[in-house]
Amino acid sequence: MQISNRRTNTIWPRLPVTARAVIAMGLIGFVSACAQNPDDSDLDPERQAMALQEVSKKHARGQRVWCVPYARNLSGIQIRGNAKDWWGKAGNIFDRGNEPEVGAVMSFRATRGMPLGHVAVVSDIVTNREVIINHANWHRNKVSLKMGVMDVSKNNDWTLVRVETNPGRYGSLYPVNGFIYPKFAE
Repeated sequence: MQISNRRTNTIWPRLPVTARAVIAMGLIGFVSACAQNPDDSDLDPERQAMALQEVSKKHARGQRVWCVPYARNLSGIQIRGNAKDWWGKAGNIFDRGNEPEVGAVMSFRATRGMPLGHVAVVSDIVTNREVIINHANWHRNKVSLKMGVMDVSKNNDWTLVRVETNPGRYGSLYPVNGFIYPKFAE
């Protein structure tokens, strides 16, 4: 008895490979469209790829990954200096506010445990009190993608948040300045 190592596709056995690929891409597109946030805004995939490529280059050279260059590359908001200074530096250049938007930079205030502040980029809006962010160096020298952030401020104004440290686990309270939008102030 001879056993064949050949695998057969039992789902679409009679369709040519090209037809199966077209159907699969269509299904992926349909599912992706259903999963998008309600306002259809999304992070620029080219920016995301470039930001992650820069992180890979830094790792390859043995350099540390910081939140500021990562947020600058991902958002396109060209502010330099420590994260704690971004809010003030953005004042006359970029619009700022307390409503999250996809692509906006969330500016964390400096604290005793985070003396240089922190910046992260909003990648999705889940509810009016929960967003998803991408950021670097929350976990030392790593990029964290699709981490939840919950607004726990008394006035629902995003001045105090909890950040997802591990899937489904939210950590300490962190004060936030607000959001810097990748639009120029008028």
